[in-house]
Amino acid sequence: MRIYNDLSRKKEELIPQVPGEYKIYVCGPTVYDFFHLGNARPFIVYDTLRRYLEYRGNKVIYVQNFTDIDDKVIRRAHEEGIDYKELTDRMIKEYFTDAGGLNVKPATSHPRATECMDDIIDMIKILYDKGYAYVIEGDGVYFETAKFPDYGKLSHRDQEESEHESRVAHNADKRSESDFVLWKFKKPGEPAWPSPWGEGRPGWHIECSAMNKRFLGLTVDIHGGGQDLIFPHHENEIAQSEAANGAPFVRYWMHNGFVNVDNEKMAKSVGNFFTVRDLAQRYPYAVIRFFMLQAHYRMPINFTAELLEAAHNGWQRLVNFAGNLSYRLSQPQADDAKAPGQVKELIAETRKSFREAMDDDLNTADAFGAIFSFVREFNTLLAGHKLAREDLQAGLDLLAELLDVLGLDPLVEETEEIPEEVKELAAKRQEAKAAKNWPEADRLRDEITKKGYKLEDTAEGSRLVKL
Repeated sequence: MRIYNDLSRKKEELIPQVPGEYKIYVCGPTVYDFFHLGNARPFIVYDTLRRYLEYRGNKVIYVQNFTDIDDKVIRRAHEEGIDYKELTDRMIKEYFTDAGGLNVKPATSHPRATECMDDIIDMIKILYDKGYAYVIEGDGVYFETAKFPDYGKLSHRDQEESEHESRVAHNADKRSESDFVLWKFKKPGEPAWPSPWGEGRPGWHIECSAMNKRFLGLTVDIHGGGQDLIFPHHENEIAQSEAANGAPFVRYWMHNGFVNVDNEKMAKSVGNFFTVRDLAQRYPYAVIRFFMLQAHYRMPINFTAELLEAAHNGWQRLVNFAGNLSYRLSQPQADDAKAPGQVKELIAETRKSFREAMDDDLNTADAFGAIFSFVREFNTLLAGHKLAREDLQAGLDLLAELLDVLGLDPLVEETEEIPEEVKELAAKRQEAKAAKNWPEADRLRDEITKKGYKLEDTAEGSRLVKL
C-alpha cells in the first residue's frame, strides 16, 4: 500500500515499524457540541483506513482522543450553567451515538485530556528542564519555537512565515510570535489542576503529544486529521514531541480535505454547518458515510442537498442489489441451474480492482467504482443465466466483504421488519393483478409508495423494497 505523506509531500510505501502492526493516532473531537459533517469526515476516513489494514491481515492499535478541557468547553459549560465535566460526559455519549450510527468502530483507546494530566505535566517539565519552555508571569508556560530548528517541516513554512500565520493571539511578552502555550495559568471561574508552575490547565497541542506518548510510545506510524490541523496544531505537536522525546514523532502524516458548503469550509464559527444528528433525521447514517467515501479523502467535498440525495440513490442501488440476491437465495432453485465460470472470474477481478484502488492512497472513490462495475456485470449475468445458489451466494458474499471494509452493510435494512399493513397491500395488489384489475393494482401500488415502500418485479415474483 502507498499513501501520500504530507511530511514528504509524496506517495510512499506504507511500512510499519513492527511488521504487521500499525500504531495510528487520530485527532478526536472537542466535546462541547454535536459533531458536524466536516468533523465526521476524518472519523470515517481513518476508520476506513483502519478497517482496510485489518482486512489485509494487520493488527491496528488505534487511538482517538477527546479534548474535554478547552476554551470552547469552558464557555459552553458557563452558558449552560453546568460543570464542564457534566457537559463533556454528555457530549461524549452523544459522540458515540452518532459515531455508532456511522459505523465508526470504537478506538483501541479513547483517552480524555483530563485523564492524562500527569502525562501532560511530565512532558512540559521535560521541555522546561531541556530549555525549550519558558514562563510568562500571570499568563502561562510557553514553547520557544526558535529552539527547535525543524519547526515548520510539516507545513513547509519557515520561521518568519510561521510567525506571520500563527493563530496564537499577540502577546508582547512572548519571545517569538509563533511561540505557543503549554500550560495556561488559572483564571477566575475556570477548572484548574496543580503543576510545578502554578494552578492551571494544558494548552491544546500538548494534550495530543502526551496522549500519543502514553498510548503509542515515542514514534507513531500514522497520525491523521483534517487539513486545517497541519498548522499550527500538528506542527506544534511535532516540535514539542521531538524536543521532549529525542525521537521521530510520526512516520506518515495523513490529512483529509474539507467539507465545503457553497465552496466555503464547513465550520461552527462560520455557522454554515450541518450536524450529523440533524442529517440522520432525513437520511440513514449509511448514506452519510457513503457520501463521504465517494470522494478521495484528500479532495474537498462540496455539500449540497442534491449531492446527498444522489448519494442516497447510489447507496439504494447497492441495497437493492443485495436484497435481490438475498430474495433469490430464499427461493427454490431449478435443478438445471448452472454456475458459469464468468461469476468466479468476475469476483476475482473485482476483488483485485478493489484492492488496487485501496492500495493507491486509500482511493475509496475508485474502490466504489469497482463495486458498481461488479453490480452492473453481475446483473447482466443474472439476466442471461439461471444462476446456481453458490453463484448467488458468492456474489452476495463479495459485496458484503468489500462494503464491510468501507464500513457499510447493504443488508442492514433487510433486517427491518416490513409493516403488516404494507405486506397486506402488496398481497391485495397481487390479487388485483391476477384478476387483471389494473386500475386497482395501480392504486394499491401508489398506497404502498406513500408508506415508504415500492414493489420490484423480479423473475421470481414481486418483492417489497424500502424507499
